[in-house]
Amino acid sequence: MMQTGYAIGGDDGCIADARHHAAAFLERARTEHHSAVTARVMDLTQLVVSELVTNACKYAPGPVLMELRVTLETVDVVVWDSDPTVPEAHAADAGRVGQHGLEIVKAVAKDLEIHQEPVGKRITARIALSDP
Repeated sequence: MMQTGYAIGGDDGCIADARHHAAAFLERARTEHHSAVTARVMDLTQLVVSELVTNACKYAPGPVLMELRVTLETVDVVVWDSDPTVPEAHAADAGRVGQHGLEIVKAVAKDLEIHQEPVGKRITARIALSDP
C-alpha cells in the first residue's frame, strides 16, 4: 500500500491544488510502484477529490485534510473536515442547481463511508482499480 496526506487551505486555488496532488500521487504510484492506475482511475479520482474537497471547503470552517491510498484493488480518497454534519445525497432532480457532489461520488465510487469523528467527519470514497 502507498499513501500520502495533505492539509488543504480554504483559498481560491485549494480545489485545483487537491486535484494536482492527487494526479501527482497517482502518477508516482503508477511509475514507481507499478500500480494499475489507468486513465479512467486517474480521471475518477480527480473527480472525487474535486467533489469532496469542494464540499469540505464550502460547508466546513477551518482546515481540510486529504489522505490518498493505493491498495491492490482501490484508490481510497479520504477527506476530513471540521463540520460534524453528515451529508446526504439528494434524490435526482434535474431542476436542482448544485448540490450534486455526493451523488456523483456515490455513482463512481465502489464504496462510500461517512464517519463522524470527535471533531468533524471523515468521508472515504474507494475507487476500483479494475474496470467494473
